[in-house]
Amino acid sequence: MVVPSAANAAHVEAFDRALAVAPAATRRAYVRDVGLLAGLAADRDMAGLARPELARHLATLHGRGLSGRSLARTLSAWRAFYRFLLEADPSRRGDPCAGLRAPKSARRLPSALSPDEAVRLVAIVGDDVLAVRDRALLELAYSSGLRLSEISGADVDRLDLVTGEIRVMGKGSKERIVPVGAPASDALRAWLAARAVVTAPHEPALFVTRSGSRLGPRAIERRLAAWARRQGLDRHVHPHMLRHSFASHVLQSSGDLRAVQEMLGHASIASTQVYTHLDFQALAKAYDAAHPRARRRSRSGA
Repeated sequence: MVVPSAANAAHVEAFDRALAVAPAATRRAYVRDVGLLAGLAADRDMAGLARPELARHLATLHGRGLSGRSLARTLSAWRAFYRFLLEADPSRRGDPCAGLRAPKSARRLPSALSPDEAVRLVAIVGDDVLAVRDRALLELAYSSGLRLSEISGADVDRLDLVTGEIRVMGKGSKERIVPVGAPASDALRAWLAARAVVTAPHEPALFVTRSGSRLGPRAIERRLAAWARRQGLDRHVHPHMLRHSFASHVLQSSGDLRAVQEMLGHASIASTQVYTHLDFQALAKAYDAAHPRARRRSRSGA
């Protein structure tokens, strides 16, 4: 690593002092990233760097393996540094970072359970009220591809087990109707019977704690992670993974991208298209219906 010149080290120290009132984490990150630029500049006065030089330094960092997200954060620190110089000396030229853009990171594909893992996860056995609740919750999450906030915010009067659907409030306060599969409906019927024992008549929440209050998002995350371990899954499972699993399995077996977009509540088809890049060809052989749980139930005759 190139040691910055004394002049550049002084620039970094002055910038550090100017950030004294900034949050500690922001200050450390900005000073680190501007110090990185000081090292790249070597004997060249970093205060006088032009846009092409900054672009080359950005490319150097990219070549070292920094992701687009990391480079965007670094560029943000550089912009703050040059704003600091401009405020200290208004006679300086404009911001040399103007127009610079960090390269985009490759979009990370969502993690999903295999069909067998998903079925194993939701196959909770037990008569305890929490086990009955958690099976219904996980079956619904996987059956309908709900977000964590939608699971926690679900209300009893929005669930229709006759038609097999539930109304949920998604992002942007947009309501949508999503289907509920047969195994999830059965689990929800069992839970509603158990729920009546622990919940006050006026409580609207579909999923509640043992004391009868609405089950919160963090509690759902903890319960899901605990059940994943108990059911023998050797990785951390979170609610969004069930949503990804729902989308991936349904899309692979049906091929209907628009339908999956509607069920997920995506405003843009681009958000749904990420699932088309996942390789689930092997899984398609095991699934010949729109949702794997529904097909498994019909095969078993349950």
